[in-house]
Amino acid sequence: PGRAMAAPCYLGWDFSTQQLKVIAIDEQLRVIYEDNVHFDKDLPEFKTQGGVYIQSDRLTVTSPVLMWVKALDMILEKMKSSGFNFSQVRALSGAGQQHGTVYWKKGSIQILKNASPELPLHQSLKACFSVSNSPIWMDSSTTSQCSALEKAVGGAQHLASITGSRAYERFTGNQIAKIYSQNPEVYVQTERISLVSSFAASLFLGDYAPIDYSDGSGMNLLQIWEKVWSVSCLDACAPGLEEKLGCPVPSHSVLGPISPYFTQRYGFSPDCKIVAFTGDNPASLAGMRLQEGDIAISLGTSDTLFLWIQDPTPALEGHILCNPVDSQTYMALLCFKNGSLMRERIRDNCASGSWDEFSKALSSTVAGNNGNLGFYFDVMEITPEAVGIHRFDRDNRKVVSDFPKEVEIRALIEGQFMAKRIHAEKLGYKVSKYDEKA
Repeated sequence: PGRAMAAPCYLGWDFSTQQLKVIAIDEQLRVIYEDNVHFDKDLPEFKTQGGVYIQSDRLTVTSPVLMWVKALDMILEKMKSSGFNFSQVRALSGAGQQHGTVYWKKGSIQILKNASPELPLHQSLKACFSVSNSPIWMDSSTTSQCSALEKAVGGAQHLASITGSRAYERFTGNQIAKIYSQNPEVYVQTERISLVSSFAASLFLGDYAPIDYSDGSGMNLLQIWEKVWSVSCLDACAPGLEEKLGCPVPSHSVLGPISPYFTQRYGFSPDCKIVAFTGDNPASLAGMRLQEGDIAISLGTSDTLFLWIQDPTPALEGHILCNPVDSQTYMALLCFKNGSLMRERIRDNCASGSWDEFSKALSSTVAGNNGNLGFYFDVMEITPEAVGIHRFDRDNRKVVSDFPKEVEIRALIEGQFMAKRIHAEKLGYKVSKYDEKA
């Protein structure tokens, strides 16, 4: 009796730096709908550039939290007018740019729970945030908070052994410490602090969503082994912080059903489940279906390595996070700033700007490059902290002049990939040896 049930589907959200994206997939993982809202272009009233505000000190970088809410309203209205059938959505989850923080003002939980379906969400929530511009991952204004945190727990390596990373300016704990020291009254008015991921999940849940283990490992606050907040790290950042963060949960937790706001305004089924959101990097590991022993390399402006690790050894370089797919294991993240721009410069210098010529030159040389080796850092590298171009010959002597073109090209590629391997092994990644008898 009645209309046949529409085929079930699942929504994935991505609250990233420059846009909000949504994708709907059916049970065969086929994409049935995609859309996005570009912050600069589609929400010009916020006057962001690249989705952010860069302050005059060039160190402080924020995004207006209401812009993210308004983008969600906008994309849902677009879906509605395109005839998207919300009632077929069985569950939704998503990712957020890592390390960003949202500060909910006291009393906001009631407003979130009782938002009127007559109004777009951003109108109901406009007075809910004690900090209107959220600090995000591009911010590097917390150097003094970082040294204070490392000092409080007995040094950078000790902090890495507890939380998976030494202190980083963009990490949430240090950002909270800055807000507490600069605006203690704003901190006191805050009842909950969310990451971008848990904030986005909260909008759908109509309640404060917990921080998941994986994104929570990017805060310098979570003990990655026990999956609980580190009291010494919390105390070093701000008083009474534990109750403002709530209890962390596994990244694949089902948090509860969607809030009545969405069932009434858009026709979602009241049975639609909200699964914990996580950070964009953990989400990439999950989305690429990495398994034990796998390694993924993203060759972008910065090169990023994602590794699935069983027994990590946190170091001063790189990050260890809880694995979003399997709470018993870990993932490692290594970032190299001298990525594609460096390769393009050597391509322009040594292969007249052609990748074809670059590839031919590369294949014309032997693996190992006859012992010629180079480190190519146009800008200050993250892993390791070094800059400049350094060439060595087979006797380990520093080469003053340039290498021949094809030697240069191989030295660049081999140098970049050897560095990736060495730093991955430092974090506990085991490079498996093929069985010789096979």
